[in-house]
Amino acid sequence: MSRIGKRPVTVASGIDVSLDGTTLVAKKGNLEKRLETHGRVNISIDGSEVTFIRVGDDKQDAAFWGTYRSLFDNIIIGLDKGFSKSLEINGVGYRAAVEGKTLVLQLGYSHPINFDIPEGLEILVEKNVVTIKGTDKQAVGQAAAEIRDFRPPEPYKGKGVKYTDEVIIRKAGKAAGKK
Repeated sequence: MSRIGKRPVTVASGIDVSLDGTTLVAKKGNLEKRLETHGRVNISIDGSEVTFIRVGDDKQDAAFWGTYRSLFDNIIIGLDKGFSKSLEINGVGYRAAVEGKTLVLQLGYSHPINFDIPEGLEILVEKNVVTIKGTDKQAVGQAAAEIRDFRPPEPYKGKGVKYTDEVIIRKAGKAAGKK
């Protein structure tokens, strides 16, 4: 039995929630987020609480129940507070800069890497830390993963792009000139 699906989602003040057929619509100012449930769960809106109810007793129904509740909770948190991820760039000559709608990365290759900033995200660069902010949890995480993939951290010198809370387990390299 899902413990996540049982809990109601508390809607923060300033966010309007409505039901459009099988689509949940959350609005805050001019931002609007939609969650299409395809009729896999029943939804009841009571003031500032949204409750999800299982359609049947199948294992698949229980999975949808918890999943849609979590997705909608992430929409509410994103509209209320937003999400952010921080990446740290380590290495001699490695740097990042924002130029218009493009993040320009110098990561030890013969050419700079231009990363187009996705719509709805904001990227800030301060020294060697790149911070990605937005209202969509999936888009923030995806952008951070794509930036990290340009130069993942290596275990010998620790050079590369890593999450700020990521721990790189260092290796000892070759022992030079054993006699």
